[in-house]
Amino acid sequence: MGKNLHDKHQSAPVYEKDGRINKEYYFKEIDRLQLELVKLQEWIKQEGLKVVVIFEGRDASGKGGVIKRITQRLNPRVTRVVALPVPTEREKTQWYFQRYVTHLPAAGEMVLFDRSWYNRAGVEKVMGFCTHDEYEDFLRACPEFERMLIRSGTILIKYWFSVSDEEQEKRFKERINTPLKRWKISEMDMVSRTHWIDYSIAKDNMFNYTDTKQAPWFVVEGDDKKKARLNCISHLLSMIPYEEVNYKKIKLPPLQDKKGYMRPPKDEQTHIPKVY
Repeated sequence: MGKNLHDKHQSAPVYEKDGRINKEYYFKEIDRLQLELVKLQEWIKQEGLKVVVIFEGRDASGKGGVIKRITQRLNPRVTRVVALPVPTEREKTQWYFQRYVTHLPAAGEMVLFDRSWYNRAGVEKVMGFCTHDEYEDFLRACPEFERMLIRSGTILIKYWFSVSDEEQEKRFKERINTPLKRWKISEMDMVSRTHWIDYSIAKDNMFNYTDTKQAPWFVVEGDDKKKARLNCISHLLSMIPYEEVNYKKIKLPPLQDKKGYMRPPKDEQTHIPKVY
């Protein structure tokens, strides 16, 4: 069994007067954790592990920012993100979990679900996109479905990102007023604001059924983005025992002899404008 290495070189956190993480410390720590994620990825590949990480939570709670930092330095062939669109008419007639099963990892892969089968316990329940019977059936079936995954050898980790209504309000306004973030606001986000309590009740009920010993929910406090990213990545690394994989030494082979090859003149090719 491997062992976790990510705490070995961790330095004491540095905070500002307002309690937030020092920016310089944050970037150094992100770099360190991302290096450990690369080591974890290589271990997953070498050992043939199957890892599923679920990210759920309030709109604008910071899920996307954490996922981006996790995958930033990783190989997309080993670690991939699944963010499914609205189901098609055909998919609506399938067994509910069917469209998610096709995206589960094979040996040596890690899949990050940016929202998952828990849509049924959240947005579908609150917005009336499923029937009461479908909702009740999901709550009963989900724990068994997850136990089946775990029995099959899948490592399942579930994160719930929590954000206060004040912080969510602030982030929504920032998205509306920032062109680079405007795309993050959807019509569903606007509607969900009028159902804050409904979503809270749905989340509590979902936890009652699916926060199990085999597949517990881990809550990430998301009001402070930097702390949330560091805490979540650090926790993820702690959940999968791993060791550093020794790479084989690589020696670059000599380039092929250019004898007999003449490169076409550059002026015969179409080049992009040199704006910079």
